[in-house]
Amino acid sequence: MVILTHQAVGRARERGSLMVELLVAMALLSSILLPVAYSVASEKRLARATYQRAVAMEIVDGEMEILAAGEWRAYAPGTHEYSVRAGSVTNLPPGHFLLSLEPARLRLEWRPSVQMHGGSVVREVMIQ
Repeated sequence: MVILTHQAVGRARERGSLMVELLVAMALLSSILLPVAYSVASEKRLARATYQRAVAMEIVDGEMEILAAGEWRAYAPGTHEYSVRAGSVTNLPPGHFLLSLEPARLRLEWRPSVQMHGGSVVREVMIQ
């Protein structure tokens, strides 16, 4: 049988209280860090979606200028898949460009195939 002295009992209590203090500190730290980590991840997703939308806007604006200058005459009325010449299209998520040509209106739209990647971008021009 082991007989603990008064000094050994005091050390065991100190170790126990330090262990409880460590567990409380870890719980506080994890309860603070988890929401911060989630907000950083969601901010990263938002920044990526905003960047992709800006790239899509630049491409659609540039292509719309070309089309409005007279390139639209090469297309028949209706809706067509539109191939883009811009090299920055590699920075976009999967999606497609649609050209809609009506008698008095020209519309170019980029639609992403995946949701939450910037959303669609549409430009319309009145033509004669």
